[in-house]
Amino acid sequence: MAHVLNETEHTRRRVLLKLSGEVFGGGKLGVDPDTVRAVAKQIAATVGEVEVAIVVGGGNFFRGAELSQSGMDRSRADYMGMLGTVMNCLALQDFLEQAGVETRVQSAITMGQVAEAYIPRRAIRHLEKGRVVIFGAGAGLPYFSTDTVAAQRALEVHADEVLMAKSGVDGVYTADPHKDPTAKRLETLTYDDALRQDIRVMDQTAMTMCKDNDLNMVVFGMEGEGNVTRAIRGEKIGTIVSN
Repeated sequence: MAHVLNETEHTRRRVLLKLSGEVFGGGKLGVDPDTVRAVAKQIAATVGEVEVAIVVGGGNFFRGAELSQSGMDRSRADYMGMLGTVMNCLALQDFLEQAGVETRVQSAITMGQVAEAYIPRRAIRHLEKGRVVIFGAGAGLPYFSTDTVAAQRALEVHADEVLMAKSGVDGVYTADPHKDPTAKRLETLTYDDALRQDIRVMDQTAMTMCKDNDLNMVVFGMEGEGNVTRAIRGEKIGTIVSN
């Protein structure tokens, strides 16, 4: 009888890459095509070696928490942010396909014309077939950050690691390196220490999920030639956060 591959038995390395909306905007509002094209090329370089799923933020368009501070209903503001993430998904999909990579966008909010519905088993099949899967619309629920979604999606598709791409910083530091010249970059960090010292690597819900499920995280800087490729391939880069 043919052996059926168990969900947890994938042979290639499988990662979940979290890209913030700021990455897509290149520091500005909207999508910066040159920046997104450069990121897509770095991801494309790993196709066939590593299975890559991606969660994108929407901060270059809207931030629900910030909109709600100016008097907007928080739920509605969050839904606007989720729609912003889908715009980023489509931009990244376009540049990946231009680089010759088969790509699928799965959205937590149904919008059949532009994306598949989020179905974990289908996402896993796409990954096994060498496609890059981009998850949009956050969790499809208000009050959840895209960090939490990154941890949740990583667990559901059985990723080996969560890769947190950061702008302007190349790992986790003992203090803010932009303000404190004595701040040192940490090679490793435990979830317990990060939670106890309130080190904001990602939001605390997300960190707790990773900690409870023994999922390692790598925090690395976007700046630097080929950093995204290196992180996806599992080279030593940034800070490893683990139990």
